[in-house]
Amino acid sequence: MITREQILKTAQEHDSFYLYDESMILKQIQTLREHFRDVSFLYSVKCNPNPEILQTIAGQGLGADAASAQEVLASLKAGIKSEDIYYSAPGKSSRDIEQTLGKCILVADSVGEVERILEETRKKKETVGIGVRIHPNFSFDQENAAPSKFGIDEEQFFSHLPKWKEDKIRICGIHVHLRSQDLDTDRIARYHQNVLKLAEKVQKELGYELDFINLGAGIGIPYGIEDREVDIRKLAEQFELFKKNVSVKNARMLIETGRYLVGNGGFYGMKVLDKKVSRTKTYVILSSTLNGFMRPSLARLVEKYAKEEHPAGTEPLFTKTDAFQFTVYTQEEQEEEERVDLVGNLCTAADVIAEDILLPRLQPGDVVVVNHAGSYAATLSPFAFASLGRPAEILIHAGTM
Repeated sequence: MITREQILKTAQEHDSFYLYDESMILKQIQTLREHFRDVSFLYSVKCNPNPEILQTIAGQGLGADAASAQEVLASLKAGIKSEDIYYSAPGKSSRDIEQTLGKCILVADSVGEVERILEETRKKKETVGIGVRIHPNFSFDQENAAPSKFGIDEEQFFSHLPKWKEDKIRICGIHVHLRSQDLDTDRIARYHQNVLKLAEKVQKELGYELDFINLGAGIGIPYGIEDREVDIRKLAEQFELFKKNVSVKNARMLIETGRYLVGNGGFYGMKVLDKKVSRTKTYVILSSTLNGFMRPSLARLVEKYAKEEHPAGTEPLFTKTDAFQFTVYTQEEQEEEERVDLVGNLCTAADVIAEDILLPRLQPGDVVVVNHAGSYAATLSPFAFASLGRPAEILIHAGTM
């Protein structure tokens, strides 16, 4: 675990910083592997593409779910094998395809993308197997499927299969992903069951066995105080039962880890720069709040403007209004408390991460740390705003920085 000494030592050199706890990341990997048998896990690079974290992931033998050509190349550089990198994202350009062909498993996101991949393989006179992302006729909530910018609608996929067979396109696997950050174990299990049934249907229509089935993500992490963790043991047991009832047992089963591996392993520290009182309200001004870690400030904006008491999440920008908690590290022991607003040093009134919060009395030089900063944190934040500079990112590896 990250210690008080490590926090305060880092604050001596950096006004704002991310600390990533490698031991927590490794613990999450171990939990998944303990319970899921014959399943390969893909690290969702977009959660946190930090090179040190990618090397840790590669060292554990995980694959990569890449959302861009640059993430494919970063995964290769970190040591992940090309056959374990799955490039699935909408809107791949011909240049993206050319740049990554042979360096990963390409997963087509549209009918047009299948054609662009075919065109590039013809140029190189190569035959490659591709994956296809399918937007199925079921939803995560067992309701009718809604329109989506992701994947090929299930009925479109099956209507194009005859032509793709004529073109000698080898579809070697399918990818389905409908939701991330879900904490309902039974709902995730039902989703897995539906994906396996769809894979069986695809395999029957193709006339040969699939190489892989990517079930996407969906395994969330607790953010709010009342949130409960997904029951990984139960989820894995249900998955094994479903697998026995379908004829796709020889396919490689893939599950994207989403933020599950890194989300709780990251912490964001902000040094207290100033403190002021305005008409009885006390403001603690911190270094690089909205521009250093945007999501807590965004949660405050949603809370302020949403009409609902519990507004629905829009991942990965917003999960819930009580998604982040704060820990204070003072230079001197401090028992006295006060109510404050935690704000940043940007020239905008939107730069607020907490309002009317009771904390130990803070002074310039003290440090405020936000949790849940391991995923969709540094990678989403507008570092260029006001040209204040980028926060440091440090991996705590085996107790050392």
